[in-house]
Amino acid sequence: MALLEVKNLVVEIPNRRGSLRALNDISFSIEPGEILGVVGESGAGKSLTGASIIGLLEPPARVAGGEIILQGERIDHLGHARMQHIRGRRIGAIFQDPLTSLNPLYTVGQQIEETIRAHLPVTSAEARRRAIGLLEDTGIPAAAQRIDHYPHQFSGGMRQRVVIALALAAEPTLIVADEPTTALDVSIQAQIISLLKRLCHERGAAVMLITHDMGVIAETCDRVAVMYAGRIAEIGPVAQVIHEPAHPYTAGLMASIPDMSQDRERLNQIDGAMPRLNAIPSGCAYHPRCPQAFDRCSRERPELMAAGATRAACWLHDAHSAAEVGA
Repeated sequence: MALLEVKNLVVEIPNRRGSLRALNDISFSIEPGEILGVVGESGAGKSLTGASIIGLLEPPARVAGGEIILQGERIDHLGHARMQHIRGRRIGAIFQDPLTSLNPLYTVGQQIEETIRAHLPVTSAEARRRAIGLLEDTGIPAAAQRIDHYPHQFSGGMRQRVVIALALAAEPTLIVADEPTTALDVSIQAQIISLLKRLCHERGAAVMLITHDMGVIAETCDRVAVMYAGRIAEIGPVAQVIHEPAHPYTAGLMASIPDMSQDRERLNQIDGAMPRLNAIPSGCAYHPRCPQAFDRCSRERPELMAAGATRAACWLHDAHSAAEVGA
């Protein structure tokens, strides 16, 4: 059984003229011990998907349809108190800026120990021992001394390690990591990626890794979901999606990555921009930017369909459309 199942998730943002659909029919699953990457341009809906799972949607955004099932229990309709218990105990969260996750008025040890004692039946001494162990596991040197330091006494990379320790404090089965390496330099980024992979495999936790960096996806993930305009454009094993992209948007993302073996004056780019929520095109939302678009793309919205080893929401993989294009 999948650890997490997201079925036909719809998130809407009400406004004076009705509502804007920010996520439209999102479906995917994550198995125990698996790292699923979620990638796409800014505005694709990656962080909103993560916030929906954690139960931290900012009002007036709300889940308007679909289901989120964690270990067989539906959690998208639970009240605040119940979700507060699930967050931390069963779902851990790692955010892009560690300073927003840490309280500057308390030592890192106090914050980790409080999380442990809130979710696990342990004494204060045991909570402190576990907190020191978590800091050691995440690579904090002299953890027994640093545990009594405040967040401002740590570097950016070390603060991010503390946030990872905080996310793991109550031994959750799922970790939602939203751009956890974006603000870090390359060497620290590599260490954090290695740390996430090791902890995932050692503890059997599943990870949903949200990022805009295909390099991080290639290094870290087992599968990847490519999002565009609030929908999944393609999902499948990382190697297949990267080397044999089935959706033109995925192909465009891959082509825009600099090739260090070639000397080029200009980088490839995808023409146009992500559409605004109040101006989502009809049919396939990507068709105004797609170099392979044809008539059906502007009329009908494609669902995810088989495309070799992956699944892609693209009419190029529909037999009827293939005949139409060939004609």
